[in-house]
Amino acid sequence: MDGNNRANIKPGTHVFIVQKQDQRTEKLTEGIVKDILTNSSNHPHGIKVRLSNGIVGRVKQIIP
Repeated sequence: MDGNNRANIKPGTHVFIVQKQDQRTEKLTEGIVKDILTNSSNHPHGIKVRLSNGIVGRVKQIIP
């Protein structure tokens, strides 16, 4: 499942995100969604979220 649709992501979802400084390298960070920061229903680069540890980034992959 990709992270481009807001409907797929809810607080508590386990995801891989890419942080702003890691966009060139596509280094992924794993975590649990705390807040959804993107208001639109979808975004081509991934829905922006804040993880439970405070890290902000765009969802690249949802872990089932």
